[in-house]
Amino acid sequence: MGRDSTKISFVGLGYVGLCTATVFATKGIQVTGIDIDTERIQKLTKGEPPFHEPGLEPMLKTAIKKKTIEFTTDIRSVADGSTTFVTVGTPSNEDGSINLSYVKKATEDIGSAIRGKNSYELIVVKSTVVPGTAIRVVKPILESSSGKTLGDNLGLCSNPEFLAEGAAIKGTLKPDKIVIGAADEKSGAALSKLYRRVYSGNKFPTIMTNPTTAETIKYASNTFLATRVSTINTIANVCQRLPEADVETVSRALGLDPRIGPLYLKAGPGYGGSCFHKDLQAFIAFSHSIDYDPVLLSAVEEVNQRQAEEVLKLCEKLLGSLADRRVSVLGLAFKKDTDDVREAASLRVIDQLVKKNARVSAYDPMAIETARRVLPGTVEFAKDYKSCLAGSDCCILMTEWDEFRRLKPSLLKSIMKSPNIVDARRILDADDFREFNYLAVGLGAPTS
Repeated sequence: MGRDSTKISFVGLGYVGLCTATVFATKGIQVTGIDIDTERIQKLTKGEPPFHEPGLEPMLKTAIKKKTIEFTTDIRSVADGSTTFVTVGTPSNEDGSINLSYVKKATEDIGSAIRGKNSYELIVVKSTVVPGTAIRVVKPILESSSGKTLGDNLGLCSNPEFLAEGAAIKGTLKPDKIVIGAADEKSGAALSKLYRRVYSGNKFPTIMTNPTTAETIKYASNTFLATRVSTINTIANVCQRLPEADVETVSRALGLDPRIGPLYLKAGPGYGGSCFHKDLQAFIAFSHSIDYDPVLLSAVEEVNQRQAEEVLKLCEKLLGSLADRRVSVLGLAFKKDTDDVREAASLRVIDQLVKKNARVSAYDPMAIETARRVLPGTVEFAKDYKSCLAGSDCCILMTEWDEFRRLKPSLLKSIMKSPNIVDARRILDADDFREFNYLAVGLGAPTS
């Protein structure tokens, strides 16, 4: 392969790496995607993403057809381009602290691959890493393995992502901001130039700062959003215990306040996914390591973990003992438009149902296979929501899929054993289900 100033590499083809690489490739950038998973590389070469994300598959196939993206397990290919994005995973250690082993290994391998290369190489850390990682961890490993010195044909930036699963392609095409934490002026200029090439004709707010501040911005974003979720769920739990109080109306009123705004004020069963829980745990552990106790963030996590218990209490309020009762769980993914069940509230609820000896039937239009790998063998997986609800004593709505919003009272009444509904996502109109025993997160009981 010939070296090209607009040829870039992504090391790590998980959610962030693959979505970003694919969008960049459709912009005419020559992209090489690198991953150690041979099976994943084989599937990607055929245009088959390893996870569901709206718009990803057709965009990937277009890029492959145009030959602007290729995939390999060979890390040495990073030397053929001018910029390498590090997008490997950053899992948690048992104590919740961040595990940087993949970042360290990727950095060392990249450094070895560009050793002896005379032209400039920019390394961009896009993985979520705790503050100080780029300078204190990545930089020394990179310099040692490459034989280069920062500023001498070697650049380094921290460039966190702010994508939301289910809207990642849209978020990459039209980011609300670009944060560049540059280790030196030349590094920042090089990454800014690349983004101007990617977003030619479009201007997005760009925050130019140092790597440590950029890394902090990422954690600040996720902890702030998680705090909003736990705050509105706390208010929802109060409303639930007040006659006729409704958190939905409270949320609408709060959202009209320009100091607050409407986003992330939807009460529910608690946040899930690969980011919020992991990142809060990592930031809490990191804070402790620098002699600070983030009491608020610990409370945010505690509220979220307890929220599954609130859903279970609603179910028990309807059924009493759950032993040998058939409970249907509609929705397994942590949110709609994804097949991701990592840290999903549905898993916490199902775990409690199984412990209380309920007979659990579950359905999700996208996440059956991913859920099957982590849920107990006693859980029955249905092929559709009708078979999931057949003979059910109670239906719990756990994911806001559009097909669940369209559920008709007449249908449910005809196939369920008992008309009991727990709406953990507030996607049904309570007035339509007056003939049911309908309970919902954040909805106080009527007085008459």
